[in-house]
Amino acid sequence: MITTPTVHRATAVAARAEDLSKVYGQGETRVIALDHVTVNFHRGEYTAIMGPSGSGKSTLMHCVAGLDTFSGGSVRIGDTELGPLKDKQLTRLRRDKIGFIFQAFNLLPTLTALENITLPMDIAGRKPDKEWLGKVIDMVGLSDRLGHRPAQLSGGQQQRVAVARALASRPEIIFGDEPTGNLDSRSGAQVLGFLRNSVRELGQTVVMVTHDPVAASYADRVIFLADGRIVDEMLRPTADGVLDRMKEFDGRGRTS
Repeated sequence: MITTPTVHRATAVAARAEDLSKVYGQGETRVIALDHVTVNFHRGEYTAIMGPSGSGKSTLMHCVAGLDTFSGGSVRIGDTELGPLKDKQLTRLRRDKIGFIFQAFNLLPTLTALENITLPMDIAGRKPDKEWLGKVIDMVGLSDRLGHRPAQLSGGQQQRVAVARALASRPEIIFGDEPTGNLDSRSGAQVLGFLRNSVRELGQTVVMVTHDPVAASYADRVIFLADGRIVDEMLRPTADGVLDRMKEFDGRGRTS
């Protein structure tokens, strides 16, 4: 049974989507990817977004992260409204306030691990906070690999570099789109653990799209989408609880 989700709390909000809509095409080809979604992502919280294929989960993340435009409603990162921003302003906001982790590690092959980690700040002309950078590098266990280029690192190590890069500038919020999708289970568990520790120990805010119930169990809460709408929310999720919830989608004729 679909329940009405509770998606508001009294804690500070890192990002908020309000009455958010995203429509592709017109006429017979018109597709509603997001259907008036309202959700808060709270500071110091780890949120997983789940749902069947075509549910709108990646579209929601891309719109809130400023990677895609939206058709209606509003998005805020902190106190900044995304809708009115021009391209250069949006680029600056993504660079200064948002961290990204994707399936493809997106590392530059000619740079060392350390150079990849500090690259966004180098582009922005900002010096990294050495104490914070040291904490991040220690947390992801890369202290002895900083001089290595991506080709000299395993897939798990490359993704840890990507995690450290997202954390290094101390952004207001980090978005991950299937961040462990290209990793084996052991490496994936390490990366998920680092993300969880970044929330618990460093006070970071993380929003992750995933199809994996085990990955979702690392989060503080899971929000479920179907047909472009938020249909449920689970606090303190377990892998079995998430799997059972996803089976309900399968039972309604959807695929995960």
